[in-house]
Amino acid sequence: MLALKDLLFEPTEGWRESAACSGADLEVFFPDEGDEATTAAAKEICEACPVREACLQYALATNQTEGVWGGLDMSERRRLRRRVRDQERRRLAS
Repeated sequence: MLALKDLLFEPTEGWRESAACSGADLEVFFPDEGDEATTAAAKEICEACPVREACLQYALATNQTEGVWGGLDMSERRRLRRRVRDQERRRLAS
């Protein structure tokens, strides 16, 4: 189970060079709001990425508010943060 402290993880240097999106058109990962086709294309690239987890951890640790990171868009990352925060609160309350 993820904990709030896990969202503060800083991936090791060099993970970006190993990313499946390295050298890709960055506009795919920063589509206009509501552009489901482009978002789906970015997520498809992320599915096969060997550093997907590091990318997601980076986005969470640095509070990236735009784009697709680690296969999650902005609203999905927001929901993940909220879910982890709520789980942590429940754990501390028990």
